Amino acid sequence: MKFLRQIFESFRFAWQALHSNVLRTTLSLLGVTIGIFAIVAVFTAVDSLNKNIRDQIDSFGKGVLYVGKWPWLMGNNYPWWKYVNRPNMKYSEFKYLQENLENAKHVAIIDGRGSVTYSHGNNSIDARLTGCSFEYNKISEFSIQQGRYFVPVETESSSYSAIIGAKIAETIFPNGNAIGQTIKIKGIKFVVIGVLEKKGTDGITLGGSPDENAFIPYTTFANIFQKDQPEPDVAVKAYDWDVKQEALEGEIEGLMRSRRSLKPSQEDNFAVNRADGINQFFDGIFATLNMAGALIAGFSLLVGGFGIANIMFVSVKERTNIIGIQKSLGAKNYFILFQFLFEAVFLSLIGGLVGIFLVWLITIIPQDALTMILSYSNITKGLFISSIIGMLSGIIPALVAARLDPVIAIRSK
Repeated sequence: MKFLRQIFESFRFAWQALHSNVLRTTLSLLGVTIGIFAIVAVFTAVDSLNKNIRDQIDSFGKGVLYVGKWPWLMGNNYPWWKYVNRPNMKYSEFKYLQENLENAKHVAIIDGRGSVTYSHGNNSIDARLTGCSFEYNKISEFSIQQGRYFVPVETESSSYSAIIGAKIAETIFPNGNAIGQTIKIKGIKFVVIGVLEKKGTDGITLGGSPDENAFIPYTTFANIFQKDQPEPDVAVKAYDWDVKQEALEGEIEGLMRSRRSLKPSQEDNFAVNRADGINQFFDGIFATLNMAGALIAGFSLLVGGFGIANIMFVSVKERTNIIGIQKSLGAKNYFILFQFLFEAVFLSLIGGLVGIFLVWLITIIPQDALTMILSYSNITKGLFISSIIGMLSGIIPALVAARLDPVIAIRSK
């Protein structure tokens, strides 16, 4: 009980010392404030960017495998010459997989074009176009704000129906009422049956913004755009019990090798891709960004730590006489040590809190490029780092104060 009471007294002495020197306290915590602001801001920006990209990858469909010609490999040494002569996926192969896969929940075929002109009257816009089969909305994130999705007869009979993105609808139908209207895609008339929910603009958009994309039945797309070089992918969604999609991947490989009559000694002439590969690629990038940001911000923290240590040495010098009196009255070494250690930690924590508050102010400012989110994890990291900096900066001055000889200390002026 006595020990706890003495710790509380050390705590009170430390607070009084900080309160009695407000200007010095403010100046000494600036370095820590800048350092914690920098490091928490970097972590917050990287985490927000990471979440943005992960959400976009998830929008391609969780637990989905993509069968196509090209592997989704990342890096500078992409062996494209190995894959360029592979055969493209065919609609008949999609039907074959759809009819024979036992471990697949949904199967769809998709293909796209990067820039197609959409027009209605005098209004036009260039945007992406995707052709998809009926089950695509059960594989990928697909939110319709107005109208409806395709019905099976539309996707099988090559109907001229279209579901358009929000920005396309706003541009060519500025007065609204897009449903049921006729638009021209590459000069061919289509009827708008749906408008996608608006997603807005993000800093990085994989595969283009969904607001600038439209969907038509795959068979219609194939008749118009795939006469030269069709390169579709077949998207296959696994059942929930197949967590790593290993059963589905093995079945796809077996069926595709059988369909293409590949001998056991021959390599696959197709690729089974998954979003995990993209995630692993970005894992390395974000780990590097976090490390680089932490190193840069660490220099600011180092300067802030030296500033606190310097102020603590000054504080010990100013209060040497008081320390001597406290020791002569029976104060233990740990009582003196805790006074100065608590003071250093308080300084650092206050600076850290101010730095975190500045980051929070940035996150509440509306931003179109990238939505910043300050997580509890990054707040905890900032406070933990502040505490460590305070302890490291204050431990040596506190030890010096605790080891002072009471007689010599009392005589000092």
